[in-house]
Amino acid sequence: MLPFQRIQKQERNSTMRKYLYCEAGFIEKPNWLPHCWVNVECPTQEDFDFLQNTLKVPASFLHDIADTDERPRTDTEGNWLLTILRIPIQTPQDKVAYTTVPIGIITNNEIVVSVCYHSTEMIPDFIEHTRRKGINVPNKYELILRLIYSSAVWFLKYLKQINNEVSCAEKELEKSIRNEDLLRLMNLQKSLVYFNTSIRGNETMIGKLGNIFNEKDYQNSELTEDVLIELKQAHNMVNIYSDILTGTMDAFASIISNNVNTIMKRMTSLSIVLMVPTLIASFYGMNVDIHLEHVPHAFSLIALISVCLSVTALIIFRKIKWF
Repeated sequence: MLPFQRIQKQERNSTMRKYLYCEAGFIEKPNWLPHCWVNVECPTQEDFDFLQNTLKVPASFLHDIADTDERPRTDTEGNWLLTILRIPIQTPQDKVAYTTVPIGIITNNEIVVSVCYHSTEMIPDFIEHTRRKGINVPNKYELILRLIYSSAVWFLKYLKQINNEVSCAEKELEKSIRNEDLLRLMNLQKSLVYFNTSIRGNETMIGKLGNIFNEKDYQNSELTEDVLIELKQAHNMVNIYSDILTGTMDAFASIISNNVNTIMKRMTSLSIVLMVPTLIASFYGMNVDIHLEHVPHAFSLIALISVCLSVTALIIFRKIKWF
């Protein structure tokens, strides 16, 4: 019995492992056959057993993909090729709401497997897009290129959401500068850094993959050009939003510093105004002759002088706009 015939008899219990066949778009079927695309998200132990024991996928490739900090690159082992890309995901439950994660595309002569240890919106949308448009993906190189293209589309989509969140945070900060809103902007800035490095990494993969898949059957210059254009657009948008966010953060930092200076000036002015009557009172608290013990209404006179001096100091500070 052939290996793929044994695979057909295995029951597919994991809902996150899909066997996809390109028939005017990717169609899911219950069994595996050579040259189908096996898409695995959030793999279970059953998925690992299937990949390693049945498809004979190198375990080192699966370990590399599991590293959340893995950068876009290619690797080979025997007749296996590993291509690692970084794709965007949204994580509302985390402090950093937008980040990137690695996805590995593992291929040989008759096997195409994609593994991602995170649930994403991009892959289901990509599959649905191929069905809706009736897109034919004739080989593994074109599949990788279209996944890179789809990642660029989702980078742009998340960038628009980040821009909207920045606008909302700015409106909140205009009302009242709160630490929560500033931290929110800082985390969005981290997201832009992650996006920037990931987009640049994916862009470098185009040239590397072109050198690997250099046979004439794999060549599709029009698709390659479209992918590069989309990645450059995403990269430019990241730079624009990053510059805007950096300028916004700098502006609010200046506002905070100015507010602190204003408060310090007011506190200094208030302390000087209150210091005048305190100073006069301290003079008359000394155990010395003050020559006013026989003057009628001496206390009222001293209090009046203190008030006049304090009011004078207050007027001066008002004129120089310290109050």
